[in-house]
Amino acid sequence: MKNRIIDVQNVKITISKEELDDYICITDIAKVKSNSSRAADVVRNWLRNRGTLEYLSVWEQIYNPAFKVFESEHFKKQAGLLTFTPSVSEWIQKTNAVGLYVKRGKYGGTYAHKDVAFEFASAISPVFKLYLIKEFQRLKEEENNARQIEWNAKRFLSKSNYLIQTDAVKNYILPQRDFKKDSKWIAYAEEADIVNVALFGFTAKAWREKNPELAKKNNVRDFATINELTVISNLETHNAQMIREGKKKEERFEVLKEIAEYQLNILNTAEQIKMIEICDNDLTSSEALCLRDSFPI
Repeated sequence: MKNRIIDVQNVKITISKEELDDYICITDIAKVKSNSSRAADVVRNWLRNRGTLEYLSVWEQIYNPAFKVFESEHFKKQAGLLTFTPSVSEWIQKTNAVGLYVKRGKYGGTYAHKDVAFEFASAISPVFKLYLIKEFQRLKEEENNARQIEWNAKRFLSKSNYLIQTDAVKNYILPQRDFKKDSKWIAYAEEADIVNVALFGFTAKAWREKNPELAKKNNVRDFATINELTVISNLETHNAQMIREGKKKEERFEVLKEIAEYQLNILNTAEQIKMIEICDNDLTSSEALCLRDSFPI
């Protein structure tokens, strides 16, 4: 999910995953110092402080090439004046800042990059800041563990079910073949490709030819989604059973293709499954998936 909630000393803090990084709702943090109706005023008063503006300006110059330094100087010159009551939206609009943003509607409020949010928490309560950092780190550890579990699940599904299929090939197909004209590895590769083509629409060889560098350390299934690997698991089990039943490859392929289309559609459209999926945003995987779309069958 894009938004996560952590509980810091009985205060619910919303965290939003944005393109740049994690952003924390500082309007929620402000509730430590004031009630919900006045939380926005706490944020506004914090922005009036020259020290705050100095910190924000330096942060933006480090991480935001489009930041308008000259415009930020106008804010700093007015810091401390009674008539100076800047809004977050005004700061963003005039300086092109990215460290803060304002969100409307559900989970609305002012959000700050985690570096900025921790600085805001220091101004509110140094003790609360420590608890905030602790809970934030706990959240990130849970997310990292979840990603590791997903990766392990992918590899387990891929490897364990491939063993089921190759065992069926060895026991029910290889004995009927002419070993002078064929070999075990060819038979295994052909059976794997029945599943690959049924699901992906291309063979492992086609993928390797398109991705020679990736193929040195990876195979096509390393870049499949958890939904695709779940379907692969089912396809390999079905394929092994059909092999035992003596069905020809052509017949098995048609059956597997229908199963793949149906099951993948169910998984991709089920809202509950979508909510527990963890998206792979790493560039390498994205590039591989884009390349996959152009593979020949």
